[in-house]
Amino acid sequence: MCLALCTTSLAQKPATPEANAKQSPKESKPAATKLPYVVKTRKSPLLNISIKAEKAKMSDVAQELSKQLKVPIFLGPERQNELLTIEFNELTLEPALQLMSPTVYVDYEIDTGSGAPPKPLGIYFFDANQGEPPVTAVINGSTQSMLIEGNTEDGVEPAADDDKKKTEEPPLKVTFKDNLLTVKAKKQPLALVLLKIGEELAIPVDIQEQNGAVIDAEFSKLPVEDLVRQLSPHIRLYLRADLTRAERRALRMVLAEPPKATQ
Repeated sequence: MCLALCTTSLAQKPATPEANAKQSPKESKPAATKLPYVVKTRKSPLLNISIKAEKAKMSDVAQELSKQLKVPIFLGPERQNELLTIEFNELTLEPALQLMSPTVYVDYEIDTGSGAPPKPLGIYFFDANQGEPPVTAVINGSTQSMLIEGNTEDGVEPAADDDKKKTEEPPLKVTFKDNLLTVKAKKQPLALVLLKIGEELAIPVDIQEQNGAVIDAEFSKLPVEDLVRQLSPHIRLYLRADLTRAERRALRMVLAEPPKATQ
């Protein structure tokens, strides 16, 4: 009897579902797929970019870079499926872009009143023989002011007065040579000066605000972006940088309304 009781006491109890759950091995989670690229950007104190890629699709890297910069990036047809292997750390925008593509364009907006560096609006990684992007790819604006020159007074002035005017220096003179601007203005309205600059650069100028500013100054052989910063804090200049040829050219200029003071 004792043997029977001892045998019964040593018998295993039926396993409960809870016990089976505790004893079953943990289900392994699928490992996250490691991407063949890492993109990091930092905007303070200066915008810089770090990229490490090992045979990664150029389109995937460009998409991630566009997401972080919040700037649209356009690829040429041959660049879509190109494999990119590259590594660099904390380079500023233009040197970083040049390492990623042999042909690069960047469209910028310069707000002369903010004091901030040029703001990128669009980046183009184009094929070698693709040509330049359209001017209006990311820069919109259909309004354009016109410059009308000439004598609008009735009648004909005497020949003596005409000869005198020929010898006098005009109150406004703008020249553009070797990508440098020279402006001589004697008490000329700012809007007129900008229109004359636009005519010389062959770009549209939009005068949204007649603020009555008068320019009485002389600027000699300055890049366009440097000159407009000195003219007024209410100008927005749009330009394109061709990083392959190390060239920059103006695309559009706007004389905007000054920001309204908030109460």
